[in-house]
Amino acid sequence: MNKKFVLQAMALCLSIYVHAQENPSPAAPTGGGAQALADKLSNPVASLISVPMQNNVDYGIGSYNGSKNTLNIQPVIPFSLSKNLNLVARVILPVIDQRDISGEKTHQTGLSDATVTGFFAPANPKNGLIWGVGPAFLFPTGTNDFLSTKKWGAGPSALVLQQKNGYTFGFLVNQIWSFAGDKNRDNVNQMFFQPFLVKNFKSGAGLVMNAEITADWQHHTTAASLNPLVTGITKLGTQIISMGVGPRIPLAGPSGSRPNFGFRAVLTLVFPK
Repeated sequence: MNKKFVLQAMALCLSIYVHAQENPSPAAPTGGGAQALADKLSNPVASLISVPMQNNVDYGIGSYNGSKNTLNIQPVIPFSLSKNLNLVARVILPVIDQRDISGEKTHQTGLSDATVTGFFAPANPKNGLIWGVGPAFLFPTGTNDFLSTKKWGAGPSALVLQQKNGYTFGFLVNQIWSFAGDKNRDNVNQMFFQPFLVKNFKSGAGLVMNAEITADWQHHTTAASLNPLVTGITKLGTQIISMGVGPRIPLAGPSGSRPNFGFRAVLTLVFPK
């Protein structure tokens, strides 16, 4: 069953990629093109308002062969502070539905904790080299004890990337420590690291490869996954959207909680200036 699922996912990825290559996007902004828009979407601190909705499904988790669906709502809003400096606000609000994770025949659904990051970044990067630094905050918005740390947290965040000839490559990293919250819950001391490589084409189609690595220093565990995606840009009516789909390949995880396999789909609403 696992092999069949992976093969179906890869076939869907290939069909989306071929369709996007053969049918150039009508979504190109004035003075640019579908590839220019795709490049902006590949840049986490671009001057572009977008609302990505990333859905992750993981199977075969833990002793009870559990499943977990995580919908990450991730609005990105840039603010111009000056002619040379932008502030890019990024929010990640997870909505989780999980079964057989905390025990056999158990079910939890609701919000998890939100992460809010503010990147200060140059408004006019030179030679395709782009960077951003700023604070990251953890808010205990979880609606269920199993879905929340019950902690407030903060720490630094940074990203560095290079864009050239349709390629985007770089990394994003943040470190969060808890400073308040439920005294009966474990402290948060966690680093997130995401290296990425993207190739965008003139049609607006793209190939994405990223890894997501979370180091939990408090419990001495590491979770990691490899996430290849194929993407494309199109329109629904007048609304510009970007779509992506691909498998999630588990590389590491805490004992008893590492999934066997997973799947990712992304729908992004785009609002070019």
